[in-house]
Amino acid sequence: MRRLGIHTFVWTDGKTQDGLETALEKSAEHGYRMVEIAYLFPGRYDLDRLAKKARSLDLEVVVTMGLPADCDVSSEDTDVVARGRALLSDVVKTVRDVGGIRLGGIIFSKHGKYDSMPSRDGWMNSAETIAATAEIAKTCGVEIVLEIVNRFESNLLNTTAQGLKFIADTGRDDVRLHLDTFHMNIEEADPAAAIRLAGDKLGYFHIGENYRGFLGTGTIDFSASFRALADIGYARDITFESFSGAIVDEALSVACGIWRDTWTDNDQLAAHAKTFIEAKWQEATIARQINADA
Repeated sequence: MRRLGIHTFVWTDGKTQDGLETALEKSAEHGYRMVEIAYLFPGRYDLDRLAKKARSLDLEVVVTMGLPADCDVSSEDTDVVARGRALLSDVVKTVRDVGGIRLGGIIFSKHGKYDSMPSRDGWMNSAETIAATAEIAKTCGVEIVLEIVNRFESNLLNTTAQGLKFIADTGRDDVRLHLDTFHMNIEEADPAAAIRLAGDKLGYFHIGENYRGFLGTGTIDFSASFRALADIGYARDITFESFSGAIVDEALSVACGIWRDTWTDNDQLAAHAKTFIEAKWQEATIARQINADA
């Protein structure tokens, strides 16, 4: 593991500059070295101030988002795809301007439930858009990662195998996968096997419980996932993600179905998550070494 991060939605709904700056301060206070900011749309915040604040706290910044329906790059409507492509271009530059290192999330389709199957034309529209976005990102020093999510949040990429095929269709070797234990718990027959399948194409990893609350209190087998990460030699970033009705963005609440409080004490949640993830990482590293020495 390179750096351990935390999603700013643990601290704030992200609607104000002050809220985001407080989230940076709280993340650093709890010992996290990376923050993930969602929906950092151009023109809404003082990016230079956020960048300076993050640097002063030794925090790296990752930005994730989901595309709105009118910017769905997996659409067959060329105007909708063009709007999505323009939005992604702008967001990549925003990530650069805030000092961010990575853009991820559901950037290959709209974020939400579909009422139809994806089409081949839509798939290729999305792949071509991601390829173009990755080229812009390369000039900005920003990495592109694609979050594989459950069937209720996209109809395009729900499994690691689909994600790998999609990356091949982009024709880019600098686009990677963004896996998440919450989503894998729903879609993958074997989440640990999915991690091993991703191998060196895994660029970013989310840790979240099956009900979005305190780690280790739900049904996810985190030990198996961490051992799989150790087996593939994962040396990139891990971010803790948790959503609650106590602190939630309205758009996210609708898209992700956050209808209740999965926790109310975010300080306790953040402290517990850091301890839990570091312990699981250490256990997996030790187990890997023991198996190698056997």
